[in-house]
Amino acid sequence: MKRKQKHVPVVKGETYQIEITDLTHDGEGIGRVDDFAVFVPEALPGDVVLGKVISTKKTYARALIEKTFKNSDQRIAPVCPKAESCGGCQLAYMGYEHQLAWKQRKVQDVLKRIGKLDAEVLPIIGMERPEGYRNKSQFPVGLVDNRLVIGFYQKRSHNIVDTDYCRLQHPLINKAARVVKQALIDLKIEPYNEKDHLGVVRHAVIRTSFSRHTLMLIFVTRTKELPHRDKLIEVLTAELPELTSIYQNINSQVTNVIFGTESRLLWGEPYLFDQIGDLEFAISPRSFFQVNPIQTKVLYDLAKEAAGLTGRETVWDLYCGIGTIGLYLASDAAKVIGVETVPEAVEDARYNAVLNGIDNAEFYTGKAEELAPKLLDKGLKPDVVVVDPPRRGCDPGLLETIQSVQVPKVVYVSCNPSTLARDLGMLKEAGYRVESVQPVDMFPDTRHVECGTLMSRV
Repeated sequence: MKRKQKHVPVVKGETYQIEITDLTHDGEGIGRVDDFAVFVPEALPGDVVLGKVISTKKTYARALIEKTFKNSDQRIAPVCPKAESCGGCQLAYMGYEHQLAWKQRKVQDVLKRIGKLDAEVLPIIGMERPEGYRNKSQFPVGLVDNRLVIGFYQKRSHNIVDTDYCRLQHPLINKAARVVKQALIDLKIEPYNEKDHLGVVRHAVIRTSFSRHTLMLIFVTRTKELPHRDKLIEVLTAELPELTSIYQNINSQVTNVIFGTESRLLWGEPYLFDQIGDLEFAISPRSFFQVNPIQTKVLYDLAKEAAGLTGRETVWDLYCGIGTIGLYLASDAAKVIGVETVPEAVEDARYNAVLNGIDNAEFYTGKAEELAPKLLDKGLKPDVVVVDPPRRGCDPGLLETIQSVQVPKVVYVSCNPSTLARDLGMLKEAGYRVESVQPVDMFPDTRHVECGTLMSRV
């Protein structure tokens, strides 16, 4: 029997009065017209708006605010003057206490809806001062109206919003962005043109160390040659005494991926050094290092507490990156085994172990599901497994490995509640129970939330 087509009661280009009742998981307002869902960016629960429909699908539409009839009591005036155009801060219009409450509900909702879990979610841990927390920024560089711009992408586009200041960035990053922009203008170094794949500088990636107050700068270029390189280095090092490294990364591909595969040290030290707790970590240009070091310590302390280590345990740190979590746990464990697919990250992890005088940690390159039999043959069966996967979550093969090894405890650190819920649901089916779920607000003013979760084998 042919399925009846659902009536779409809104028309693209028309305006409708919409009362916002909730937020999507991406932080967009949800309202209804004749019981038909309409998603409205920058709208908050309690807003009543006139929305102009910009697109329609079978089950929902999207609209932009044309006029506001009533403001939500959750709404604040955004501090940043670029909030309306920049795509970085989805929740800049929402009071911080309301952001935290929404993120708490978001985690609870996906655990129940996707993971079919009734686990208790502990109160989210927010920041005392939710600004200046980012230690890394990737600034696209381009040409607008025949003028070099550096900034962030406009919402839902690749148009660059010209700004060398962001309240979420560490002040040193903002300072460096201003200096970089002026140096590129003064030396007439061409910005990249995404449309015709011409020009030189695609991105300026700036990293800073909170503990040392130093900077690493990476120019991502389309070409192998960086014009006026020596003069550029001279200007930057004179204007930025905090600078310790200047790199060039070459990305000649037609792609949205920021980094290419080749990085060259142009000046200074090969690493940026920063701390988490009492440990120091060497960070290379493409290393993954949590962008909010203040909340990272909170998260890692929670992971250590959840693991419940006594000094006798073997810990497997899967998706170990440059070794941050595993090395943070090493002082309370008998042995730490880190596994990572990226060879350069494994080299950094080994260096970080030496840097901190840690001799009970070993790091291996490869997939956990392929390395597990060899580790077990060496008598390295884990008592605790820690995973901190990318946003896509754990590979199915890795979850099967956890199940087959029958590890007693799993500590899961996640930056994506949806894939966390999916993976926890799979582990539940494999005989694990959720003991605790702790959200941590790693990214104030954005839709993102981090979680630390403990599961134990039933």
